[in-house]
Amino acid sequence: MYSGPLVFSQVMDHLPLHTFRRCVARYQGERYVKQFRCLDQYLAMAFAQLTYRESLRDIEACLCAQQSKLYHMGLRCTRVARNTLSKANERRDWRIYADFAHALIRIARPLYADEDLGLSLDNTVYALDATTIDLCLSLFPWALFPATKSAAKLHTLLDLRGNIPTFVHISDGKLHDVNVLDILLPEPGAFYIMDWGYVDFRRLFTLHTAGAFFVIRAKSNTKYRRRYSQPVDKSGGVRCDQTIVLTGVDSASTYPQPLRRVKYHDTPSGKTFNFLTNNFAIPAQTLADLYRYRWQVELFFKWIKQHLRIKSFFGTSENALKSQIWIALSVYVLVAIIKKRLEIRADLYTILQILSLTLFERTPLIQLLTNDPHITEAPGIPNQLNLFDNLTGQ
Repeated sequence: MYSGPLVFSQVMDHLPLHTFRRCVARYQGERYVKQFRCLDQYLAMAFAQLTYRESLRDIEACLCAQQSKLYHMGLRCTRVARNTLSKANERRDWRIYADFAHALIRIARPLYADEDLGLSLDNTVYALDATTIDLCLSLFPWALFPATKSAAKLHTLLDLRGNIPTFVHISDGKLHDVNVLDILLPEPGAFYIMDWGYVDFRRLFTLHTAGAFFVIRAKSNTKYRRRYSQPVDKSGGVRCDQTIVLTGVDSASTYPQPLRRVKYHDTPSGKTFNFLTNNFAIPAQTLADLYRYRWQVELFFKWIKQHLRIKSFFGTSENALKSQIWIALSVYVLVAIIKKRLEIRADLYTILQILSLTLFERTPLIQLLTNDPHITEAPGIPNQLNLFDNLTGQ
């Protein structure tokens, strides 16, 4: 019978703990801390994410029921009290977990760099969007949206190769989506796919001057003048491919360079789209396909809201909310890393469902996630002398 580490411990073994310790030291996360370390806080919150715990009391009850296994989970405290965890979420700097999540993202992205998008395109492709998380006004008065309710916004830049979030900004509900372009550092040669909520030609020109490409859905009131048109094959949905210049009062001065306008009719939905881009090289059909891939960020938001704990929170302060969201995102990326390292064919949903029921078992992780019937024997001690080896031949 296999008597190795717990499944939870095997999952957490993929964490770069030296990087975590550097993040803690950067923000003095364990200053004046005697027992409940930042790693203990992270492991307890990661346990809550993997097992879908609903509250601090829920976390405390489950971990106290397995108190003899806390040490084997990596927790160095003898008991996880909900008051202790609540204070840690409120006081420990959320930037510790934000920096650690970004470190995991830097590990995950090369693993998914060769993912096939189904397009003849070698450039990195990002989808930028935001989702709103509704909050209770009486519990979260700091996140007004608008004056009658509260909400937080999760602004996300998603790498479409692997659906890995590469940039995340958490704000109150009042921050307009387009303002995130001021924070974003453009990557030269990359494509940024956006909806019409990000139409701001001054900011788009900043992307252009940085060497990045954008594909954005145009607003109906965009004023422009056509310079010339390219011939198109209308059997595929593309209706026109034009080079235009903006003629609006503000847009003409804030974006003085020509743009490319592609009109596309989607036959299944019956909708017609107008796309603007600063890339004149790739085919018009590829531009339309790129915008279709933007839907992946919507599916990402739906997925994390359904399968991670980012809609019900264990604390009401801004620090507690951001800490929980960043830890949830780091758990998502960690599972994505494990999927690639162990070459698991199952999707992330299936992996999380299996882990939610087996964290306290001692089955090898690869056997658990691949449904391998092979039973691993208990590991022996390789350098221990076996006194009965010589008797087997007699």
